[in-house]
Amino acid sequence: MTRPEGFAAYVVVTAAYWAFMLTDGALRMLVLLHFHTLGFAPVQLAYLFVLYEIAGVVTNLSAGWIAARFGLTSTLYAGLGLQVVALLALLQLDPAWSLTASVVFVMLVQGLSGVAKDLAKMSSKSAVKILAPENADGLFRWVAVLTGSKNAVKGAGFLLGAGLLALFGFAPSVLAMAGVLSVVLIALVLKMPSGLPVGRKGAKFSDVFSKNRNINWLSFARLFLFGARDVWFVVGIPIYFYAVLSDGSEAENRIAFFTIGTFMAIWTILYGAVQGAAPRLLKARERSSEDLIGQARVWAGWLIIPPLLLSGAVYFSGGHSAFLTAAVVVGLLIFGAIFAVNSSLHSFLILSFTDAKRVTMDVGFYYMANAAGRLVGTVLSGLTYQVGGLTLCLLTAAAMVLVSFYGVSKLGSERQGA
Repeated sequence: MTRPEGFAAYVVVTAAYWAFMLTDGALRMLVLLHFHTLGFAPVQLAYLFVLYEIAGVVTNLSAGWIAARFGLTSTLYAGLGLQVVALLALLQLDPAWSLTASVVFVMLVQGLSGVAKDLAKMSSKSAVKILAPENADGLFRWVAVLTGSKNAVKGAGFLLGAGLLALFGFAPSVLAMAGVLSVVLIALVLKMPSGLPVGRKGAKFSDVFSKNRNINWLSFARLFLFGARDVWFVVGIPIYFYAVLSDGSEAENRIAFFTIGTFMAIWTILYGAVQGAAPRLLKARERSSEDLIGQARVWAGWLIIPPLLLSGAVYFSGGHSAFLTAAVVVGLLIFGAIFAVNSSLHSFLILSFTDAKRVTMDVGFYYMANAAGRLVGTVLSGLTYQVGGLTLCLLTAAAMVLVSFYGVSKLGSERQGA
C-alpha cells in the first residue's frame, strides 16, 4: 500500500469517526439534561449510562476478533449503522410510561449506542496502526491527531446537544442527528478507499487475551485513568453546576443547559487539543519508546494533584459560591490538560506494544479496559455524588489516579513486555 492510499483511508476513517462522536457527545448531553429535568436522581441518571458502558466492555472484547475475522470496514459500518438505530429507537420513548419503564428502555437504547461507539472506536484506532507512516514519530502523531480531534468534536457535541435541547426539544434533536449520521454512513459505504484489512479466517477468539505484560498493565492503568475522569464527569459536575445555576424555572433551566453544555464542550475540546499537541509537547521525535514510558509515569503522578486539591477546596468551602465554582472550573481544566497527555501517551503505547497482526485484538482488549473504567466511573459518579457530593466524587478520582499510576509504573521496555 502506498502512502497516498493510506492517507486517503486515514482521512475518510477520521471523518466518519468525527461524525459519530459529534452525535455521541450530543446524545449524552441530551439524555442527561432531559431526564434530570424530569426528576431523575443522580443514581438514576447514572443507571441510564450503565448498560452503555457494560456494552462497551463486551463489545471491545469481541470487536477485535470480529475485525480480525471480517475486516475493519465491516466493524466501522456496523458502528455507524447501530448508532442510527439507537437514535431512532430513543424516539419511541413514551412520556406516559412509568419511571421504571423509562429507565429500563433508555438503558437498553444506551446499551445499543455503547456497542455502536466501541465498534467505531476500535476500528478507527486500529486503522492508525495499519496506515501510519513508519518514520520516527509518525505513529504518535497520527494517533494523537485522530484521538485529539475526536475529543474536540465530542466536546462540540456536548454543546450541540445542550443547545438543541434548549432550542428545539428532545425528539426533533434526536431525529436530526439520526438523519445526518445516515447520510454519513451512505457516503462512507460508497466512497471508502482501499487499504484496510479485509479479515482472515484463521483468527481465533481466544487470541483476544494478550500474553504481553505491557499491554496487560497498560490496560489496567487505562481502566483506572478513565474511571478517575468519569467519576466526576458523567453525573457529578453537570448536576453540581445545575444546582448552582438553576432554580428549576424554564428560563433558568435554559441558562443552565447552555452553561453546562459549554463547560463540558470547552473541557473536552481542550482535552482534545492537548492530546493532538502531545507529540510536540513531549518532543516525541527526539525520544525512544522507553523514554515515553518514563513520561507516562511522570504525567500520571502529576494527575493526582488537581482532584486532591479540589476535593479539599469543596469540602472546606461550606457550600456554593462564585469563587468556589470558578476554582472548580479552573481546577478541572488543569486536570483535563494533564489527563490529555496521559491519555495520548497511553494511546501511543498500546499501538507501539502491539504488532500489525494482533492490532485489532490488542486494541480491543485495551479499550475493553477503557470501557470498564468508564463503567466503574459512571456508577461511582452517581453514587458518590448522592452520598458525599462533589467532594467525594473528586476524592475518589484522586484515589483512582493513584491506582493508575501504579499500573503505569509496572511497564517495562517493549522487549521486556513481549
